[in-house]
Amino acid sequence: LCLLPHSCSTTSAPLGAKSRVCCLTSTSSNARCGFSANKPNMSPPKRKRGGQGPADKKAKKVKIVADGGEAPSKSEQEKKNEFTIPAPVSMGKWTNKERVLIFSSRGINFRTRHLMQDLRNIMPHSKADTKMDRKDKLFVVNEVCEIKNCNKCLFFEAKKKQDLYMWISNTPHGPSAKFLVQNIHTLAELKMTGNCLKGSRPLLSFDPKFDKEPQYALLKELFIQTFSTPQYHPKSQPFVDHIFTFTIADNRIWFRNYQIIEEDASLVEIGPRFVLNLIKIFQGSFGGPTLYENPYFQSPNMHRREMRLAAAAKVREKQMVKEMQKMKRTQAKEEVGKDVTADVFLTPAEEKPVYIETEAPEPKVMKKNKHKAFKRQRMQKARR
Repeated sequence: LCLLPHSCSTTSAPLGAKSRVCCLTSTSSNARCGFSANKPNMSPPKRKRGGQGPADKKAKKVKIVADGGEAPSKSEQEKKNEFTIPAPVSMGKWTNKERVLIFSSRGINFRTRHLMQDLRNIMPHSKADTKMDRKDKLFVVNEVCEIKNCNKCLFFEAKKKQDLYMWISNTPHGPSAKFLVQNIHTLAELKMTGNCLKGSRPLLSFDPKFDKEPQYALLKELFIQTFSTPQYHPKSQPFVDHIFTFTIADNRIWFRNYQIIEEDASLVEIGPRFVLNLIKIFQGSFGGPTLYENPYFQSPNMHRREMRLAAAAKVREKQMVKEMQKMKRTQAKEEVGKDVTADVFLTPAEEKPVYIETEAPEPKVMKKNKHKAFKRQRMQKARR
């Protein structure tokens, strides 16, 4: 240690290594002394806020070539040797910015939730959102679509935890249509043999009846804009390997999803499948003037009421039959005498004359030989 307040000296360490002892002075009366053994400072340098880092960092080593230039760094050489393959994406521009919001109200069951997830999987241009509260009105859906930057909407509304209604709407100006969803079968439930690439674009096939009636023509255009995947969509694949079919039967729209097999141009069903029973078509989005009302539609409440009335009528009819049978058993049966006209068509048989035998009957001739030996005796004679 150095005891001098303003001097420095060099001493030899016991191991032979040179060490420098420095005395540090301060403006205060107390002086401190520090010892360094030529070791690097391990603590990081302090950096002031808003300032630059320490300037004593080591510079990168650069190799010098014989001609006086600098040799290229290792990273530059690696970049030259790398081969990049462009992504298999078309150079077309994404112009159709159709986005579909798929969500539901509270109170849906597991089957509806799985159906929504299947629709999101087969529609890469769709978006999801949280369930809407039951207290909210339907026109709130337009605001949700505006927040999510969507211009089409598939909204599933559950009632009584057993009836499912689907709204398909062009937000925010309309038109919109309300359906009753029946006969739902999801992908996990069907387990069909068909399969398709996730994100691929589908073909849409419509029944010829869609072009004959105006309400179906409107629904056809609404289905085309909602279910068709826009070309060059970022989340879509540039392939067409499945087809959506919309068929009209029994005043209902039947939805099916099929895989297109290239070998023999056949179709294999993938799923999901469901049936849409049209209720009304509105001019606005989730409301407005009614453009069309289905005269064949019967509400599920009315259908259940008719089923209960039919079952009650059947039980009532059985009870009436039992009462009638019981009354018939208890009634006293009237005693009816012999009918005189019962033997009108009966013809009596002819009477035979009485024959009296005056002679004894002849004895019967016995054909059996009484003196014939038994079989056992005949066998004994044959042995002798």
